[in-house]
Amino acid sequence: MENPLTAPATVYALAPWVAHYGAQVAPELPPPRHPHLPALLSQAASQYATQIAFTTCMPNGMHGSLTYGQVEAHADAFAVYLRQALGLAAGARVALQTPNCLAYPVVAFGILKAGCVLVNTNPLYTPTEMEHQLRDSGAEVVVIVDMFADKLAGMLSRTNIKKVIVVEVPQFFSPVPRAVIRGVMRWWNKVLPPLQIEHVRLPQALAEGAALQKQLKIDPASYARDLGHGDLAALQYTGGTTGVAKGAMLSHGNLLSNLEQAFAMGRSHIADGKEVVLTALPLYHIFAFTFNLLCFYSVGARNVLVPSPRPIQNLQRAFDNYPITWISGVNTLFNALMNEEWFTAFPPRQLKAAVAGGAALQHAVAERWLAITGTRISEGYGLTESSPVVSFNPMSGSPRPDSIGLPVPGTEVSLVDESGQPVALGMPGELIVRGPQVMTGYWQRPDETAKAIKDGWLYTGDVAVMDADGYFRIVDRKKDMILVSGFNVYPNEIEDVIAQMDEVLEVGVFGVPDTKTGESVRACVVPLAEGLSEEQVRAFCRKHLTDYKVPRTVEIRRELPKTPVGKVLRKNLKAEYQARHTA
Repeated sequence: MENPLTAPATVYALAPWVAHYGAQVAPELPPPRHPHLPALLSQAASQYATQIAFTTCMPNGMHGSLTYGQVEAHADAFAVYLRQALGLAAGARVALQTPNCLAYPVVAFGILKAGCVLVNTNPLYTPTEMEHQLRDSGAEVVVIVDMFADKLAGMLSRTNIKKVIVVEVPQFFSPVPRAVIRGVMRWWNKVLPPLQIEHVRLPQALAEGAALQKQLKIDPASYARDLGHGDLAALQYTGGTTGVAKGAMLSHGNLLSNLEQAFAMGRSHIADGKEVVLTALPLYHIFAFTFNLLCFYSVGARNVLVPSPRPIQNLQRAFDNYPITWISGVNTLFNALMNEEWFTAFPPRQLKAAVAGGAALQHAVAERWLAITGTRISEGYGLTESSPVVSFNPMSGSPRPDSIGLPVPGTEVSLVDESGQPVALGMPGELIVRGPQVMTGYWQRPDETAKAIKDGWLYTGDVAVMDADGYFRIVDRKKDMILVSGFNVYPNEIEDVIAQMDEVLEVGVFGVPDTKTGESVRACVVPLAEGLSEEQVRAFCRKHLTDYKVPRTVEIRRELPKTPVGKVLRKNLKAEYQARHTA
């Protein structure tokens, strides 16, 4: 596979979207400013040493914070602990399995500084899913939150794990708030199970690393001296929606390039050292990892971490107590906020921008957000395999409603048919991507890599259309398309229509077998209040959709299954339906 970091920028000059970047977006992507991620982290820590870098905000308002200087010192100590105390080699994989909390950046940055590979792991995984990822990645160390560490019991002997390091959600809090929170978790919520596996607590690991650093006179920067853009930084596992989860190999160059690409589109709205970003999405997810964590750390922002955004009231204290200027989220998060009286009555006054990704942003949600907050949601598009940003609506340009925007600088995008040939303008085709942010491949999966990357192009599996100006619109996932009497029906379109109903909170659409039409459309709807009927939904759809797109059946439900970032899981809805009807 060619190295897109060395591709000449002029290859993108003829792309139709370049003319619509606007004056503040450079058409050509500059090379990354840093040789590797540890250099970026150290520069930010040096420049903003005394400023607060991270604050964990609990639902009860209790909080803890770390400055840039403290994060740097703790991360250096953890890097020394990994390399000297545990004897890990450069390139060793270290799994990190925690919700959003102060321990996350300390550990993640320490792993990168050690020249090791970060394996982001969902803390909500079942033991089966955990074992698969630990075994597949070959991780030698796992850093896990105490709430879920009991899941490791019985599986460690079947993995390469040599050391378990346990962290707490209120790690680094002052003694009194930490004791209160721990007491509530242990005695009231009963979410702290007894640990019966051999482990080390994070403070002990940091103390040992700091002592070795001083005793041996180690400069942690030495661990990164041999790192380059091509070296592996992270294994970011896909959600497993297409089968067994695979580890996307993201290099230092992939992530650094994607930071430059994100800044190219949004730098006009970022003031160095002055931003306050709300991180409700989990940091182990690639969207929050690259955008919230790495991007905003590099510009000296204060990152307000929310361990769990569910229920949505958990975000209230963050909005009440901090002057939030940026927020990232998915459609369901924005929609949920706007159904909270405390948010609509007192929307954030300092908010500059909201960024949506991970799932289609529904038109009704975008319009209502603008009306309530006075700021628009800029929708983008990306995927784990592209670090993740592929396209974005420029903050300084002219947004296109229902669009994922323009490909970011340095990125080639094409739409192709089943035979791999480009489709005509305005016609739907599979979106394929080539650029410096595209992964090097799937970890130990050459067969899957060959299916996903062909001649340097990443085949995304998403169906999109492009207008004459180079703005793209995602039609749907290729695998989610419903074939009704030979007509292609895309769930996104139907979900967007149903979401416009005042009575609807959330909706998920999928295809089911039909003896007459091959497949028919089924909609699962969560109403805002009781009383919404199937016929009301179908009648509304008939006003806005041609007949074959109108849901044949509508199920009124109390909730929809979602991913940890809030994306509705159509595959789960479909599996539930199939299980019921098979039975």
